[in-house]
Amino acid sequence: QVQVVESGGGTVQAGGSLRLSCVASGGLFGINDMGWYRPAPGKQRELVAAITRGGSANYEDSVKDRFTISRDNSRTTVSLQVICLKPEYTAFSYCYSYSGLRRFWGQGTQVTGSS
Repeated sequence: QVQVVESGGGTVQAGGSLRLSCVASGGLFGINDMGWYRPAPGKQRELVAAITRGGSANYEDSVKDRFTISRDNSRTTVSLQVICLKPEYTAFSYCYSYSGLRRFWGQGTQVTGSS
């Protein structure tokens, strides 16, 4: 079984930055693609950013100029650098990790904007 654990959530001022981290461990097939989702209107979750095992990243269009995803394969860790522009922004973000043919989810971490 793969375990996915997020950390680094908290409160960030509008225009400030916050670094989220996600660690995937366990399983028998290795850790492959990883990324982050957040809640979105009309759907359960929306993909924010993803990164392959080889380091190729992609982003949801609205966050390309504000979010940066990176990966440390030696520690099977993914980091998401977030720049919050709105003080009313709040989201409970979820990390995922692929292993074999399955996707595993973390418990999520809260990001809240402030003025």
